[in-house]
Amino acid sequence: MRNGNLKDLLDNLYASRSQLHLQNDPLSFCYRYSTPEDREIAGLIASSFAYGNVKIILKNLQTVFEPMGLSPRRFVETFDPEKGRQLFTGFRHRFNSGEDLCALLLAARTMIEEAGSIGEYFLACYAPAADDITPSLVKFTAAVLDMDFSALFGSREIPSNSSFPFFFPSPASGSACKRLCMFLRWMIRPADGIDLGLWQEIPPAKLVIPVDAHIQRISRFLGFTARKQADWRMAREITAALREFDPEDPAKYDFSLCHLGISEGCDGNDSTACLKCAIAEACGGYRG
Repeated sequence: MRNGNLKDLLDNLYASRSQLHLQNDPLSFCYRYSTPEDREIAGLIASSFAYGNVKIILKNLQTVFEPMGLSPRRFVETFDPEKGRQLFTGFRHRFNSGEDLCALLLAARTMIEEAGSIGEYFLACYAPAADDITPSLVKFTAAVLDMDFSALFGSREIPSNSSFPFFFPSPASGSACKRLCMFLRWMIRPADGIDLGLWQEIPPAKLVIPVDAHIQRISRFLGFTARKQADWRMAREITAALREFDPEDPAKYDFSLCHLGISEGCDGNDSTACLKCAIAEACGGYRG
């Protein structure tokens, strides 16, 4: 299929996003709050736990946000690690514990104390001359993992058996950094009813697409990548393919493509999902 035809299909798919899709997405937690400050904190937390079954993700995020009341930002600003440890005792999302959540909240508090917001903290790591956010993300994750966590762990360093570093992987290790790329998409892409457009200093053209199982599978079907491992190289390869359709905003297609799997039933096995799929005619996995 010629690129022009595929672009039309992708643009139509982008336009078909709905509030039903949004309510089936961790991003929906950001829309519970009206201020940029609260939405930024909610975004960091929601994206950090956005792995696994979506129903379980949403259920566990509800458990996290409920004690925070009307303002996650105020909760984080006054967060006490010892009280937090008691508050979130027993919390678990797959292999992340309540202690990992407390470390995440302490990291967010530190960012606010040092820079005023998570956005300003990330901006201090931003490399505007780079082709994309690769070096910025490397510097950001290294800075977070180098914070002083003694108020929670009793020593400055993160214990070797802690799962907290799972929240802050780095492209330097080859990780696809799916959840961090998702968080950046939410913050950086223009406000369009889905993404929030809170960090306007960074161009959307710099984003790298978050690669989960759905994006990996569908991108292979569409010929955007032939790689088998969902790593940083795959993420950049898929982003480069999408840049052909929108050089200034390649990650715009992420939400709609991902929800073909999350909300529309595309799993690569059930051919009935193909019959109603908006991009079926371009998809190498189509079985009509």
